Amino acid sequence: EEQDRLLRDQPDQPQNPKVLRIAIIGAPNAGKSTLSNQLLGRKVFPVSQKVHTTRCKARGVVTYEDTQLIILDTPGLTSPFKAKRHKLDEAMLTDPWDSMKHADLVLVLVDVSDHWTRNSLSQEVLKCLSQFPQIPSVLVLNKVDLLKKKFLLLELVTELTEGIVNGKKLEARSAFKHNSSSSVKSPLQITQASPPERRAHEPRCLQETDQAQEGSSLDNSGDTRTSESGLVTEEAQGPKHYGPRDLKNRKGWPCFQEIFMLAALHGEEVDTLKRYLLMQAKPGPWEFHSGVLTSQSPQEICDNIIREKILEYLPLEVPYGVIQVTEMWEEGPSGELLIVQNLLVPRKSHMMMLIGRGGKVISRIAQEAGQDLMNVFLCDVRLKLKVEVKS
Repeated sequence: EEQDRLLRDQPDQPQNPKVLRIAIIGAPNAGKSTLSNQLLGRKVFPVSQKVHTTRCKARGVVTYEDTQLIILDTPGLTSPFKAKRHKLDEAMLTDPWDSMKHADLVLVLVDVSDHWTRNSLSQEVLKCLSQFPQIPSVLVLNKVDLLKKKFLLLELVTELTEGIVNGKKLEARSAFKHNSSSSVKSPLQITQASPPERRAHEPRCLQETDQAQEGSSLDNSGDTRTSESGLVTEEAQGPKHYGPRDLKNRKGWPCFQEIFMLAALHGEEVDTLKRYLLMQAKPGPWEFHSGVLTSQSPQEICDNIIREKILEYLPLEVPYGVIQVTEMWEEGPSGELLIVQNLLVPRKSHMMMLIGRGGKVISRIAQEAGQDLMNVFLCDVRLKLKVEVKS
């Protein structure tokens, strides 16, 4: 009821409100929900090692002083073929595109620990960026803590940006090898690739994104950080035009304004990104009351958290066929939340897997989901899960 009231109420506008709508896009399982949760400061979005954990477009809200960040946690960009394989509904294909239409800034997340996909942006991501070249974009390299050879980060940056950031060419200096002590210990310091002054000879998609360039330097050491990490910037030759045919041969995107490197799971360097996002906010009315953390209903949060655990403990494609039906949702005599949910599976073998030997699997799911729900709702939660074969 409190959440419904906050979502219905007019936002408590400060005197000079500022707002920034952020779309986070990337391949499935790049860590978009983990990053969103870290920015919010509480676990609101489901997280799993399996792909397509996020099934719908949900919003997270960060309110800091007079500024509101609205985070659009979108499903991973996927192809129609993969969507069909995972029995995903049509919204999984359209939601990321809808998010882009409403965004003031787009974060492109890349999992650098995945050596199969890290060297190039997916065709879906490139298509998304080329369709909305007027929206400022930022490259975020995630899971850098899992990368043993830190010098690979320079190669990845060059490939994923086509050697151009904020309209300037990047060059990797040999200083990275000779003076590797500082760079390898702190690979998360390449946040400013060039001064934010305006230039006449930029690629066209960069000229249209001046709105996010004012104040984009986090501190005065921005350029020092860049040279420390072995990146030097030169003026890029432009302008360029990108059509659908060009995308097939592309690996990177030369219109990123900034690069951030972080480990979202452990919160490393997330505050640096958060400060940058707060600085990019423009004058405008808040969309949500300052007490709102997410646009999801408590029931949606509950469903997502339980599904996260099912994805974690069931093999292969099995969890994608589970249907969740909430049978009870009420407050107990001591203010605790009582939830009973029925999990419907397509066949008996799936039911046996979900229950587990001696009921161990379902008990573990209920225990872990219940603990997460307590952390989200900040009250005691009693969760009971039942499993049935759907008729």
